[in-house]
Amino acid sequence: MADPTAPRDDSDPRDRTSPRDDLDLPVRLGPRPPRRVVSLVPSLTEAVAATAPGLLVGATDWCSHPADLAVTRIGGTKNPDVRRVLALEPDLVLANDEENRRPDLDALRAAGVPVWVTDIRTLDDAFRSLDRLLTTACRLPRPAWLDEAEAAWAPTEAGRADDRSPQAGPRAVVPIWRRPWMVLGRDTFAGDLLRRLGLRLVHADHPERYPAVPLPELLATRPELVVLPDEPYHFTAEDGPEAFPGTPVALVSGRHLTWYGPSLVTAPAVLRQAIGHPFVQGRTGTS
Repeated sequence: MADPTAPRDDSDPRDRTSPRDDLDLPVRLGPRPPRRVVSLVPSLTEAVAATAPGLLVGATDWCSHPADLAVTRIGGTKNPDVRRVLALEPDLVLANDEENRRPDLDALRAAGVPVWVTDIRTLDDAFRSLDRLLTTACRLPRPAWLDEAEAAWAPTEAGRADDRSPQAGPRAVVPIWRRPWMVLGRDTFAGDLLRRLGLRLVHADHPERYPAVPLPELLATRPELVVLPDEPYHFTAEDGPEAFPGTPVALVSGRHLTWYGPSLVTAPAVLRQAIGHPFVQGRTGTS
């Protein structure tokens, strides 16, 4: 009996060898489905591992899920060891335009390695991009977890925060770093998730995606809620909340807020519970 997770090879040969990634760049794939994949993005590592774990031969030091992932580690997302990646002889490398540096990806391409780059700014982007990465780049069947993730987030579509609504959700500041303080600004995947849960991001219209904002300026915005994820900066109960005296603070899982992959299946429930705001909790059954 055929393995349902095995790479498929049923596409038109004219399409499967020259698809375009999220940046609309051609990716020169071989005539056969990829057999040796290196992932430079934790989210994508988890997505491939949950779908066809045998494909992965390399991942970054930051690829922590699944916990039992046994592949060669090739450095960080910003400083991968290109020579180590090439030594693995991958027939596909997975990357992200925000997570990875273009010079590293160009070096891999120059060595003849196909590189598939994702560009994800919204939840809808994530669903489209993951489907293409798995079914077009990796030539795998669409996984059940991706359908489950879409179903889990479907009720939030009607729950997007609207500043004009008399019942709008809390105004939230979302730091992602300190020393210096940096927050979610415009056009971010994490910001889109929080908006779908009903939050209004104070810096949603900032010109920058991750602006550095001094703490006095953050306090001057008088947020009704501060959301502190545990990555990329590891905010904890002892490191972060003390900077916002008198303001409710929610400590949330950075993986569920910033990763696009199987964690999206449980992310709505996990984030709602962590945020704990009545407005957000009240949107659980929205459809």
